Amino acid sequence: QQKRQILGGFLPSRINHMPALSAIDESTLAEFNNGSGKRSISTTTAMVRIIARLLKDKQVGKYIVPIVPDEARTFGMDGLFKQAGIYNPDGQNYTPVDADSLLPYREAQNGQILQEGICETGAMASFQAAGSAYSIHQIPTIPFYIFYSMFGFQRVGDMIWSCADMMCRGFLLGGTAGRTTLNGEGLQHQDGHSHLIANTFPNMRNYDPAFGYELSVIVQDGIKRMYIDDEKLIYYITVYNQNYPMPALPQAESKQWSIEEQIIKGAYCFKRGNKDGNNIHLLASGAIISEVLTSADFLESQGYNVNIWSITSFNMLEREANECERFNRLNVGAEPHIPYVQQLFAKESGVFVAVSDYMTALISPITKWINNDIQILGTDGFGVSESRESIRNHFEISPDYISQAALYSLYKDEQITAKQYQQQTELLNISPDKLSSMEAR
Repeated sequence: QQKRQILGGFLPSRINHMPALSAIDESTLAEFNNGSGKRSISTTTAMVRIIARLLKDKQVGKYIVPIVPDEARTFGMDGLFKQAGIYNPDGQNYTPVDADSLLPYREAQNGQILQEGICETGAMASFQAAGSAYSIHQIPTIPFYIFYSMFGFQRVGDMIWSCADMMCRGFLLGGTAGRTTLNGEGLQHQDGHSHLIANTFPNMRNYDPAFGYELSVIVQDGIKRMYIDDEKLIYYITVYNQNYPMPALPQAESKQWSIEEQIIKGAYCFKRGNKDGNNIHLLASGAIISEVLTSADFLESQGYNVNIWSITSFNMLEREANECERFNRLNVGAEPHIPYVQQLFAKESGVFVAVSDYMTALISPITKWINNDIQILGTDGFGVSESRESIRNHFEISPDYISQAALYSLYKDEQITAKQYQQQTELLNISPDKLSSMEAR
């Protein structure tokens, strides 16, 4: 009886006496709402800058724990070496080869960065320790573990599940994400399915943002939910190595939801067309937003009205919609809950094309709440080593194939004639007889 009392009782329980953190200063991440101007950067660069800003924040800075298993410079994290230092209990006992560079490798006894060498299991162990410290040590450390997304859930998924099961908190960052964005790497790195695996983790929120302001909003939401509201969650966020200009935070279209709320819910209208032609809706996530923007230019040149939707999370849209359907099924007679994705597109007429750098199975579950005739483009199949443009043509998610899918939908919906379809697709570089990405292997 005495031993049981020492252990805290007869049933296992999570003891948490950690005081809630205060919200981060509004100015800490405000710069990301302004975009990058004409300068092109990647979402990975934006993410590292967010971590750098958080390290300086008076409220949470000392609790931030950047973790990297390998190739910190690949992710652009060398800028953090001088600022935060790499933890080594013995300090730095050698002169690094880059000692004369602007951003040298720096180890320190008080370093905040955990670099475990080429060891994903070691890095996940660090994430597990930092992610559970709020309960084990009553210290609200906030881990940001960045890794090649192909080497995450596929390689150490069981350890990630263990973290989820023991109610760890923190951010998993799938770097060099996508099956086509990290060109030239083939089977080794090209991830087209991590979001599908991540969706199997019940307390994990998964996002595939396209822009820096989306990242900022998602990270702030995560810190609030996990460390202020005491929700037992893990965030999985994919970031890319493709550079393009980052726009400023847009205004919300309706008064029903703020733009920040829409980003967290999983979708919002990024750009509304202003033409009188047939309506085309292009939905995209992550770096593939760049392909959609190019496709929109072509379609608008042909006289169509194109609306572009940034889908920050196909998974979050599906989960919320399923929760609404469950409520309706179990509460007959009550006012039905309408899924957010259904409300968002309910009044939108025209044809729909959805595309991502992941398998089509990521998008398929939400189509019944948008439009059953929506065209889905994705990266089913193995990765290949080629240029980014060639790989996207191979998987048929390039601007030309996106445009062709939209024109096909218009033709199928009898909004354009066969002759119009033929004339406009002749302007595109598509190959109707090419092997599919599954067959080409």
